Amino acid sequence: MATLLVTGGAGFIGSNFVRHALHATGDRLVVVDRLTYAGHLESLEEVRSHERFAFVQADIADRTTMRALFRDHRPDAVVNFAAETHVDRSIDDPGAFIHANLLGTYELLEAARQALRERPSPAFRLLHVSTDEVYGTLGPSGAFSETTPYAPNSPYAASKAGADHLVRAWHETYGIPAIVTNCSNNYGPCQFPEKLIPLMILNALEGKALPIYGDGGNVRDWLYVEDHCEGILLALRKGVPGEKYNIGGGNERTNLQVVDRLCAILDEVHPAAGNPALLARGLPSYSGLKTFVEDRPGH
Repeated sequence: MATLLVTGGAGFIGSNFVRHALHATGDRLVVVDRLTYAGHLESLEEVRSHERFAFVQADIADRTTMRALFRDHRPDAVVNFAAETHVDRSIDDPGAFIHANLLGTYELLEAARQALRERPSPAFRLLHVSTDEVYGTLGPSGAFSETTPYAPNSPYAASKAGADHLVRAWHETYGIPAIVTNCSNNYGPCQFPEKLIPLMILNALEGKALPIYGDGGNVRDWLYVEDHCEGILLALRKGVPGEKYNIGGGNERTNLQVVDRLCAILDEVHPAAGNPALLARGLPSYSGLKTFVEDRPGH
């Protein structure tokens, strides 16, 4: 039985991947998470009693703990989801992103390098999960590719771009068999409510403003999280070390289009006429909650 070390496995994408991997493989999963504001054991509740599941609360930037994990569990592969991920938070507190995304990735790579030096394994793989934010802003047409130049616009994007470069450098310099995946915007179960889709839904149901940056024209591709997890597992099993793979949903929408669609769905499934929060504001539709606000620096 192979052992798969999953860092950041109690977060949104990580917890979905853990459930997917337990179902789709026979691997033993060792899940590591610091359990910050966005990581919750509740996201793993349905698998915590699984015989192939183990959980360790730890910070991947903790050198001693990470090297002990590699010694104790001897993973055959690592999937790194551990990261601070919200653009707005990175503008307010960039230091937390440097710690988690850059220093954390460095310590993980070094722990893997030491383990491979002590116990060489040609089959070992390290997959680093990244974002298309590293490429900058998507225009009204076209899509990012694996050869798109990096142009990060926020501390979050810059920290992830730096981590991507560390992974590539450790492959080129030390031979770490590492792979990078860059995904578009995810949505789905267990997503933290600061992200666009859950935030808009919750705010709308509570009759709160639906803040839209700028004119709502920012374009993002949207990827269902379970589809992303399938792509990650495929890249882990079939990907070539040293390569990077973009994983997208082929669903490019402006932020305004996404919010308008959510409002239309809510009007169907929970009409404004039956929502006391909207009745109190005299609004006949959820679209009346849309509020355009100044965009963030760098956007």
